[in-house]
Amino acid sequence: MSSSSDDDTPLVKGKSNGVKSDVRIPKTVDRAMDRANPSNGDMDPGVSIRMGPVEDMDVDPPATNGIANGKRKSRGSLTNGKTYKDASSSDEDDKPMSKRRRTSQQTRQMKDESDSELSDVPLKARRPPKAAAAQIGEESDSDIPITTKLAKEKAGIEKAAAKEARAIRSKEKVAPKRKPKAESESEDDVPLAKKKQPAKKANGIKKKDDSDSDVPLRKKAPATKAKAKAQAATTTTKAKAKKEEQNDQEGEEDDDEEEYRWWEDPTKGDGTKKWTTLEHNGVVFPPEYEPLPKNVKFVYDGVPVTLHKDAEEVATFYGSMLHSTVNIENPTFNKNFFEDFTAILDKTGHGKDKNGNVVKIKKFEKCDFKPIFEWFEAERAKKKALPAAEKKAAKAEKDAAEAPFMYCTWDGRKQKVGNFRVEPPSLFRGRGEHPKTGRVKKRVLPEQITINIGKEAKVPDPPAGHRWKEVKHDQEGTWLAMWQENINGAYKYVMLAANSDIKGQSDYKKFEKARELKKHIDRIRKDYKRDLKSEKMVDRQRATAIYLIDQFALRAGNEKGEDEADTVGCCSLKYQHVTLQPPNKVIFDFLGKDSIRFYNEVEVDLQVFKNLKIFKKSPKTTDDDIFDRLTTSALNKHLTNYMPGLTAKVFRTYNASWTMASLLKKMKSEGTIPEKVKDYNDANREVAILCNHKRTVAASHAASMEKIQEKINGLRYQVWRSKMMMIDVDPKLKKKRGAQFFERPDDLDNEWVKKHQEFLVEEQREKIRKKFEKENEKLKAEGEKEMKVKELNERLAVTNEMEKKFKKENKTGKVEAEGKGPTVEKLEANVEKLNQRIEVMKIQMEDKEGNKEVALGTSKINYIDPRLTVVFSKKFNVPIERFFSKTLREKFDWAIKSVDENWEF
Repeated sequence: MSSSSDDDTPLVKGKSNGVKSDVRIPKTVDRAMDRANPSNGDMDPGVSIRMGPVEDMDVDPPATNGIANGKRKSRGSLTNGKTYKDASSSDEDDKPMSKRRRTSQQTRQMKDESDSELSDVPLKARRPPKAAAAQIGEESDSDIPITTKLAKEKAGIEKAAAKEARAIRSKEKVAPKRKPKAESESEDDVPLAKKKQPAKKANGIKKKDDSDSDVPLRKKAPATKAKAKAQAATTTTKAKAKKEEQNDQEGEEDDDEEEYRWWEDPTKGDGTKKWTTLEHNGVVFPPEYEPLPKNVKFVYDGVPVTLHKDAEEVATFYGSMLHSTVNIENPTFNKNFFEDFTAILDKTGHGKDKNGNVVKIKKFEKCDFKPIFEWFEAERAKKKALPAAEKKAAKAEKDAAEAPFMYCTWDGRKQKVGNFRVEPPSLFRGRGEHPKTGRVKKRVLPEQITINIGKEAKVPDPPAGHRWKEVKHDQEGTWLAMWQENINGAYKYVMLAANSDIKGQSDYKKFEKARELKKHIDRIRKDYKRDLKSEKMVDRQRATAIYLIDQFALRAGNEKGEDEADTVGCCSLKYQHVTLQPPNKVIFDFLGKDSIRFYNEVEVDLQVFKNLKIFKKSPKTTDDDIFDRLTTSALNKHLTNYMPGLTAKVFRTYNASWTMASLLKKMKSEGTIPEKVKDYNDANREVAILCNHKRTVAASHAASMEKIQEKINGLRYQVWRSKMMMIDVDPKLKKKRGAQFFERPDDLDNEWVKKHQEFLVEEQREKIRKKFEKENEKLKAEGEKEMKVKELNERLAVTNEMEKKFKKENKTGKVEAEGKGPTVEKLEANVEKLNQRIEVMKIQMEDKEGNKEVALGTSKINYIDPRLTVVFSKKFNVPIERFFSKTLREKFDWAIKSVDENWEF
């Protein structure tokens, strides 16, 4: 191997055999590979042809890091079912909303689209979901595979991006020739988007023909006279509003604060000082450990053992989670737990039997945590069975105790705190094959916590008998408290909530950075395509990495220590993570962020395929770096040459937002609200596919699908009952329609019917009980006398009748018609309605199955500029609630209020 210069030598990137690529690549190598694998020209932009985890492969499989099924491990509930974290996302965010077509097996498409060939694709390949033909620009009956359509779509989007970038730079060159700012407008009148801060112009609208629409936030450009007048009018209006606000404040204090539109405030966000005054009440600690009842014992080798309080607490961590098989069946989890458990036992003297004799606990196999588990299960059942009123009262008491910690005062404004609860002690779960899974997360004490607060503010009191580790006044930090956890030595921070000004400004800056990238993207792509053939290995590796990050949304990746999970990104890919299949298919299989398995089959530019083959050249083997002359830091440093602050992760945001913006420009959404929502979700799905956003199949997916199928079966049973009622009304129908029409589906056998009837009876009872409890709560709140149990029993009598009716039907095989004045016509109408519901649910089921690996929520929430969703909402008159849950509406409040339907990304 050739020696490399210092410039070409990267930092150490984890375990490797030390084999490095040559410093230079002779032209003869490229020529030889060209002869072996001739090219018909450049390939279309890459689109994934297969996404998602698979159980096995019919090609040479890369190593899977021990993940057989690609599923992310479940994070079970904490000890005793208690949680100290608020849920910040809605279940509705990832719900599929449109049907996805299952296409035929897809093939590689060369640029000559008329010559498409079907290649052998594994039967278990994941097909991309349906995209509307009108959106793709093809006839609905076209036989062209969807991967080719999307590749053509992506090519068009990239050409439009290059054209837009050139137009923006052209406008910027002309801009200095305009009238100087001093003659046309004052500093106060300069649109905020042009000033050196992340705040925006008052209305947030940027017309396509405005040259300042894409001007970087760090630059200022002069405005026209017309703009100056408009800005002056806006400034005057703001001044009046500000004066009125001051007058209101001088009158009386109101609990509802005047809204603070920080995106319109020119004084925020342009420096490192984040706050001037800061007040808060510290953090909430989890409750102290309460010992188990004396009759509940840890058992060792068949002997009930009494443990020291500290050791017993650790035993409950394990004992309370025996239902979490994904953890307790993990050898690493058990090994780490028992090491920490025995360390505490050694300190506390192990255990004692009923006679006071010391019992040494030495073997994990002899430990029996079942009595502890059964006690916790009984406690969980008790809490679940509590009356709704008691649950409500307990929650109200908890909320009242935590209320002082939920908000802080940041520069005089009330802001919600995100995670003010200190994590309780427990067992560390980790994700994927984390080497420290099962370790004991120790209780965090006040002596470990550093408080960040204003100098003039009152420092919150620590719990009695304790003190804070330190009190700081860090005005450059946005954290309120921090501590170091004992598992990975990572620092935990208490931050503001997602809907706070600071978090909103962070999101705003992220998307504005992506907007700024659109004027440089053509030069970046042109340069990396050129460097794909560079003779310098470092340049060729960097260009190939940028190609993969840009085209396939790979994360850049960071260096990992030996005691961390083996997660990688583009720059840290190992030999075994990439499998090459001529002529241009690449299979990625590795653990990505959060130890989620990234499995993807993609077709790449032929030059990229050749480069990867060179980077994997012998004597490289397992655990050797593919990009051995490149690091994430070096890659990001190179990207800053194009644009200050540009890093690899900005490409994901830019590609998703630009793609969605391109689709919205062409979209003409008509019809009902649900139809318009479907149009949006079709576009969102296309973004997810084009930008290669995927997710691991949820552990609960199979159970969820079974639940939907059970609901469908229930409806099919109701259809059968309705048909039988038709015979009860008119017995002659059986002969007219034929016996087959009235037959019960074969899969709904007698055993299933009995179980379903029991379910229906119990479901009805539960509804009656809940309604009774709710009415009693209302009566109690109004100070009236509550209803007695006798009333509930009378109401439940209807379920007893229901039960008798089912038994009679099972015995006689006949179903009596229900309802007032039942007729055949009414029953036929009911059957039609039930069949329609069945069809809708089947579509939902197919949609859910099809979208299980396409991360629609990821695209919408994290990568698509939320202002684009607002534009769609306002342009086509669809309530924003149809796209953003309450939590997301609070998070993206700045986006909802800052733009109208004319705004452009």
